[in-house]
Parts: sequence; C-alpha cells; structure tokens
Amino acid sequence: MLDFRDLDAAIDEASEESFAFLSRLVSTPSTLGREAPALDLFASQLRELGFATRKVAMTNDLATDPRAGVLQKVVGERYNVVGTLGPTSGRSLLLNGHMDVVPAETPHRWTSPPFEPRREHQRLFGRGAGDMKCGFAMGFLALRALLAVYPEFLTGPLHFLAVIEEECTGNGTLSAADQGILADAVVLLEPTGLDIMLGGIGVLWCDIDVVGRSAHAEAAHLAVNPFDLLTRLVEGLREWAGRLQTDYPDDMLVDSESPYNLNVGEIRCGDWPSSVPVDGTVRVRIGYPRAWTPDAAEQAVREAVTTVVTLHGGFPAAPVVQLSGFRAPGYLLSDDHPLARTLARAHQHAHGTAPATTSIGSTTDARTYLTYFDTPALCYGPRASNIHGVDESVDLDTIVAGARTLARFLIEWYAAPQASRSPPSFAQVVHR
Repeated sequence: MLDFRDLDAAIDEASEESFAFLSRLVSTPSTLGREAPALDLFASQLRELGFATRKVAMTNDLATDPRAGVLQKVVGERYNVVGTLGPTSGRSLLLNGHMDVVPAETPHRWTSPPFEPRREHQRLFGRGAGDMKCGFAMGFLALRALLAVYPEFLTGPLHFLAVIEEECTGNGTLSAADQGILADAVVLLEPTGLDIMLGGIGVLWCDIDVVGRSAHAEAAHLAVNPFDLLTRLVEGLREWAGRLQTDYPDDMLVDSESPYNLNVGEIRCGDWPSSVPVDGTVRVRIGYPRAWTPDAAEQAVREAVTTVVTLHGGFPAAPVVQLSGFRAPGYLLSDDHPLARTLARAHQHAHGTAPATTSIGSTTDARTYLTYFDTPALCYGPRASNIHGVDESVDLDTIVAGARTLARFLIEWYAAPQASRSPPSFAQVVHR
C-alpha cells in the first residue's frame, strides 16, 4: 500500500530537475512557426519516462473546417507530439499542453532577455514560463515521482500531448483530436493558480481595414486620416463590447469585471511622417458570450462595425472585416462533473483545502474537447504572473504543489476494480 508521504518526498526530490527542464523549454523559443525544437525537447523527456512518442501532422483540410480557426501563414512542417504509456485498454486520460508562446517583441523592456530564463528564489522569469511551459514541468514532475514510487498505477492508457497554435487558432488540438488523440477525459495543464478552471468565453480575431483620403501633411486638415477612423471605430466597438455583459448575463462570469474585452493588438497605418496615409488596419481580439456561435459572433461584429460607421460618419468607404485567427466558441464544464470532483478531491487531499473553481474571460483548448468531441476537459496548473506581458514568470512552489495534486488525481483516475492490484484510495493512506 502506498504511503503518500513517499510520493510527496519523491516530488520534492525531483523538483529541481523539473525546474531545469522548464528552463530548457523557456530558452527554446517556440513562437508561431518555431515550435519544433521545443517539441523535440518534450518528446525526449517523455521517452526518458518510458513513453512511446510520435509526431502527429496537422491535417490538410483545416482551411475548410468550420470548427477551425483561420489558417496562419506559416511555412514548413506543422505537427504536434504525443506520448503514450500504459495498457492499450482500460480507462484513459489525456494530458494536454500547448508548446507555442506569444512573441516578446520588446525585449529591451524586460528585466532580462525574455528567452533567457532568470530565477529569483522560487520564481522563474521568461516568455512561456507561465503560459504555459510551467504546466509541462508540473506534469513531468508528477509523472516522474509517481512512476518511481508506484509504477503499477496505470490500468489504462495515458497520453501526454503537446500542441501548437493554441495561442492563435486552436487548430493543433483540433487536428490531433480529429486523428484520434482522445481519451475518456482531458486535463489541460494551463496556469490556473491551482484553481480548477471550468469555462471560458468565445473569442474572435478580426482584421478591420479602413480607407481614408491621403494628402501631403500641409493639407492634412482637408484629408481623412485612416488612423483617426481606426480610433473612432475602436472606441465604438469597445462601447458595444462593454454592453454585452448586461445584454447577455452569464452566471459563469458573475465575478468577472470585464469579460468581453475588445483588445487592440496591432495597428498598421502609414509610411511617412509628412504624408496622410491612404489606408490602415487594426487587428483586434474580441470576446463574446457563450450563447453565440462563432458565426453569430462574426455577424454581430460586422453589424457593430456598420453601426459605428453610420453613427459617426466620415468614412469614405465601408470598413472591411476579415477573420484572422480564433473562431472559438465559449464553453463550460459543470463543477459537479466526475472529472472536476475527482480533481477537487485530489487537491483537497494534497493541500487540506478545497480548490476554487473558476471561469475566465478568455479561452483554452478545453473548448475543443467539450464542444466538438463530447469529451470532458478542464484546466489545472501552477500560478503565473504577467502572462503575455513583460517579465512573465511562474511561482516554482506551485509547480510542486500542482504536481502533488496531479499525482493523486492520476492514482484515483486509474483505480479500477478489474485491476489485479487496485491502487489505493485517499482513505487508505498509511501513516508511519
């Protein structure tokens, strides 16, 4: 019979090795189109634990798949990596994480270079340290310790999947699931602060093009500057987005101050200080209610743009709206689902308190499993700070704490009456 103190001791013993692995991942930049070296590191680590690994190529029909995000302009081979361990039949589980990270285009603003991991006591800084390479470190730490002290825990297949394009389309997870990389349930190792994340809103990426009237700067007062049009358009869309929470109340978001944010991520306008530009583009991310489908959200955005143009006037031509990435529906797993209850019990046993359950004004790949594959999925992982921002970091102690929860969860998940030697339940802990 397993003594969980032995398990926790094994996690503590392997923690520095886990942090070193995280540092290697952070120092291997994996922005869009550059994910392969980090995926190779992931595969190598899996093989050290005894997993069989393989590449899973992105499917070729995503461009016409209504579930997919808009294809990105990326050259070269596109694939995910999956590892599998355990019997070929029996209760199964999939651990999911995304290896892609967002860019760090202003490295001079960071305290240290974003892809050179910097450790200060029990905090590790670097792009991707929080979102979400810390989840891989947590997963490997739990598995390494569990396989060391209780190698017989697996009574069915365990899959560990690293995907690409979570940050822009979700097409990596969609493609893998379409090719059969599925299980009875999925745990995504996102940075949740050791809370159980059950839901998220819908998200669209849009590029909006406007046309002005160009001129020499001397005649700027007679011209129509597209930058001014873009500013007017964004202000109107933000007002529209700000009303969605009132117009479409959602109990999932009762604690969210501003769930449906419209974010300006990029503006392209002009090429010379003394010239009024002829056109401009704003690239935006728009949150929308779970009650809408992606198609309904797109239509609502187009109508909102038309309303702003009509209300303000001054647009020489109608703006052009083009989807550019996410077409992600909102999602929610019940907090009473067996998957959520099992993970909550594991957390309670590991830490003595019940975990909080949360939903966010953003999205994760959990939506793909829940919406398109009828597979329960939730997120659980370490505590990160400044994700997508300058000096992104992760609390290393929460990697250890999360590994204690995940290891206990795996023990209970794979406990099976038909197994010749049933793993222990939490009530069977031996106290020496």
